[in-house]
Amino acid sequence: MKKNKLLVESSYDFDLLGLVAPLKDYKLAWMINSCLGFELKKGEDFRIEFINQPVLIISQFILEKEHGFVQLLRNRSFQVGAQAGYLVPELKIVDYFLLFQDYTFEINLNTYIENLSKLKDIQNVVKLDVKKLKSRDNLLTY
Repeated sequence: MKKNKLLVESSYDFDLLGLVAPLKDYKLAWMINSCLGFELKKGEDFRIEFINQPVLIISQFILEKEHGFVQLLRNRSFQVGAQAGYLVPELKIVDYFLLFQDYTFEINLNTYIENLSKLKDIQNVVKLDVKKLKSRDNLLTY
């Protein structure tokens, strides 16, 4: 019997910032909105189910744009059962991810990094290369 394989190539056409900020998600979203002039709003929690692993429930705030979006994702899952998992387990030190997908190229990441770094409650802001992450498929929430 002949078998067919379905090859799926995911598109990682977004920029990614990692934020180290030991804050509640709503407080960080408010700070980002104030600092960058965004209107991030609480979206439905993102749920990922794996085989033989705990379910991940990730908090998200999103700003829909005409040609893209800005999304704030919490790295650490809400605790389900005995332990909480991570959206990107190889970056456990990162508390939040800020995704920018913009087809108009009006977003200037360097300015955003500079402005976010000035906030006292954000300890570190780093631009991440999505293609180097082992768990990059977990970031495809749209």
